[in-house]
Amino acid sequence: MDIEQGQGGQESHLSPLSSSSCVSYLNSKYVSALGLDVGRKRIGVAGCDRLGLIATGITTVERTSFGQDVEQIQKLVKEREVQVLVVGLPYSMDGSLGFQAKQVQKFATRLGKVLKLPVEYIDERLTSFQAEQLLIAENRSPSRHKALIDRKAAALILQQWLDTRRAGLQATELSAE
Repeated sequence: MDIEQGQGGQESHLSPLSSSSCVSYLNSKYVSALGLDVGRKRIGVAGCDRLGLIATGITTVERTSFGQDVEQIQKLVKEREVQVLVVGLPYSMDGSLGFQAKQVQKFATRLGKVLKLPVEYIDERLTSFQAEQLLIAENRSPSRHKALIDRKAAALILQQWLDTRRAGLQATELSAE
């Protein structure tokens, strides 16, 4: 697993779905995480229940400037007592990090530093497509609900992290018995 020493001494775990990274600093059964689907125009934001079972879309931040983005996300961090940011990383289909993925990493690293929170990355390939399919199943037009797609994609990203974290916690509990 690649680990990058992030801003403020925080570790940024770059490998998607690494269960050891998901439990290394949050091995408590309670968690407060914020899932982020970072795009050029919007940031989909999702949160979870304290047990880390279910991720739900919260809001969509319309991007204007880094300062405004931070201000809106910081409010949610304080309200929800967030411990970790889970950011979707848009890997290319061949698994490489393209231009957009590097931009997302750069943004997330800066955000983590300002908010003094660790950042976890999850492979977000196809989450927007999955979110669009969910809207279609609800008889809603994806082209008219871009902000909702971003929130749903953020929830899918966070749910993937929560499921991986929970599997790691269960494995740890079983090995301790």
